[in-house]
Amino acid sequence: MSGRWSEIARVLLAWYRERGRATLPWRVTRDPYYTVVSEFMLQQTQVDRVLPKFEAFVRRFPGFAALARASTADVLREWKGLGYNSRAVRLKRLAEAVVERFGGAMPHDPAQLLALPGVGPYTVAAIRAFAFDEDAAACDVNVRRVVHRLVFGVEFPSKATQAQLHEAAAEAVPHGEAHDWNSAMMDLGATICTARAPKCLLC
Repeated sequence: MSGRWSEIARVLLAWYRERGRATLPWRVTRDPYYTVVSEFMLQQTQVDRVLPKFEAFVRRFPGFAALARASTADVLREWKGLGYNSRAVRLKRLAEAVVERFGGAMPHDPAQLLALPGVGPYTVAAIRAFAFDEDAAACDVNVRRVVHRLVFGVEFPSKATQAQLHEAAAEAVPHGEAHDWNSAMMDLGATICTARAPKCLLC
């Protein structure tokens, strides 16, 4: 982490711990299964819609082994209401792969994670940061927007490539704080540094 980020990190982490959504059920644990289920559910779906479905889903399928054993029909029934059912199918395939290849324990190695069904570079970073506390930057649309505004200025027109945004986001991660830092950046982008009506004076 460079010097320009250290003060931002101090302030943003304090804000997150006081006002962020730190009590979301997938944030109060480091269980990789909870991380993966939440990441699949949150793709193109708002947190408020995900919350009740997430809690019911992990009660019905409490881990990779239970999800792998379930029928696709049962999984889709629990998924109903979230839409984009292909996400549920990919999640079940991921659970099957984790059980078959790794005995039900999510691997740490990025290459092994990337080889799992439905997992791309963003999800690899999210698993590393949220489940394993590794210094990875999970660059979703909110994080990319916040990083662009902090480092490169207003994003219209864009002044940075995706690679530059990812590099800047990775540089910003405070050592040993990846879980809360990524959560804080996502919350900042979702609630204050929004796309259409940023609350700049609050920031």
